[in-house]
Amino acid sequence: MSAPPASALPFTVRVTAEPFDTAREIARLSGDGDVGAVVSFSGLCRADKSETGEGGPLAALVLEHYPGMAEEQMERLLDEARGRWPLFGATIIHRYGRIVPGEPIVLVVTASAHRDAAFEAAAFLMDWLKTSAPFWKKEERAAGGGWVEAKDSDDTAAARWDRD
Repeated sequence: MSAPPASALPFTVRVTAEPFDTAREIARLSGDGDVGAVVSFSGLCRADKSETGEGGPLAALVLEHYPGMAEEQMERLLDEARGRWPLFGATIIHRYGRIVPGEPIVLVVTASAHRDAAFEAAAFLMDWLKTSAPFWKKEERAAGGGWVEAKDSDDTAAARWDRD
């Protein structure tokens, strides 16, 4: 693993109710001459039907978080990613509040000299963000709604990054 350049880019964690500009966040990590790869994942709210087919399309998600604790956990995940891969910079943004279909919910951006490190770090961060950061989702649907349960598939995805 090579050391980050002297002109290291920022490592940023942000929890916000406001939408973010994905292109601007990617550009913040793209300007260093040592960066050879910038990888981003942007998660959007979608208007899918419930798994049971009841309730109709999603009107909105309401995301709640544990203030302070959410940021601390995101910082810990970012520190762990920095220890595993030679990152030059990274950004994790997660929204809370009422989010309607089409709006962004989460953004993970990683910058490194090589694509493998950037891809792996981004996947690691997203997998662990889904399972360990204290955020809760409630669906709003025409015929009601309710809290979104954790998915076994998210736990399986996170488990591939053996943390021992």
